[in-house]
Amino acid sequence: MTVALGIRGDRDLVCLVHCADHMNPKALQLQERTQRFASLVIAFCETLSQDPACRQIVDQLTDAAGATDSNYRATCRARSPDEFIAKVGIAAEEADETKGWLELLVRTGFASEGSARALIQEADELTAIFVASRKTAKKRREQREQLNQQLRTAKRSRRRS
Repeated sequence: MTVALGIRGDRDLVCLVHCADHMNPKALQLQERTQRFASLVIAFCETLSQDPACRQIVDQLTDAAGATDSNYRATCRARSPDEFIAKVGIAAEEADETKGWLELLVRTGFASEGSARALIQEADELTAIFVASRKTAKKRREQREQLNQQLRTAKRSRRRS
């Protein structure tokens, strides 16, 4: 198992466990959820027609579902609030794109509404989670900026007194 993960020795394994231990548990759960979603989309696509038009949609769909997962994982490793906001925004776009491709498969008759319903709902929920997270992060960034501005103003007025 460790070879498949690219872990060369105990030091790499300790780093892998250490990094996972310091992540927000909700973030880890959401990482699992986005990966499960991408896996379910792939399994769903394997049941669809080999029609060329369907295959083109499937290629776009699997790309978007995989990008939802990979972009959320990148969000969790953001180095700054600005980077987090940008990356979670991309994850939201990819989840919404996934929903769009799923809906197109239903509309064109390549998939039944019943077979795609749960995936469409999950794409919609993930989009909502990412959009809410982005809004919260932007609000917190603005609050930090306001607080920093107030602190700078207070320091200037103390120096003048």
